[in-house]
Amino acid sequence: MKIAVSTSGTSLEAMVDPRFGRCPYYIFVDTDSGTFEVQQNAAAMAGGGAGIQAAQAVVENGAQVVISGNIGPNAFQVFSAAGIPTYTATGITVSQAVAAFKAGTLPSAGGATGPAHAGTGGGKGSEMGAGLPAAPASLSETEVLKQEVTELRKSVAALLQKIDGLSK
Repeated sequence: MKIAVSTSGTSLEAMVDPRFGRCPYYIFVDTDSGTFEVQQNAAAMAGGGAGIQAAQAVVENGAQVVISGNIGPNAFQVFSAAGIPTYTATGITVSQAVAAFKAGTLPSAGGATGPAHAGTGGGKGSEMGAGLPAAPASLSETEVLKQEVTELRKSVAALLQKIDGLSK
């Protein structure tokens, strides 16, 4: 089964992003093989329609389940039409969210969990990124690996803190 998770990072230890349409990345986890792939969200900086564009890309990538902090009404409509169930997760990593889904403990979204334009600022995306260079369409392998190293360092630091706490 292929599960798409909205995330702020590029590893399984990255946190689930609270935004679906404007999250930086999606991690697609294949629960049968245990492999995963990272896809940059090309719609994250869209002036409008980010949820629909992102949802269409996730559907086209073959997702059978979607996990996110919140899913807006437009994205939810795309998933509903495609027959893809949606689930919510907050404050946990991608790997924890997938494990919770597999264990049957992840809550089903059942509908849109956030309003339209929830991931934008007060301008609703109308001036988002004005004056800034466009985001790259895809990351190079080197950039993805560097981001994975950063995420792994954070994970190692957190594990070392836990070990120190248990040793006392």
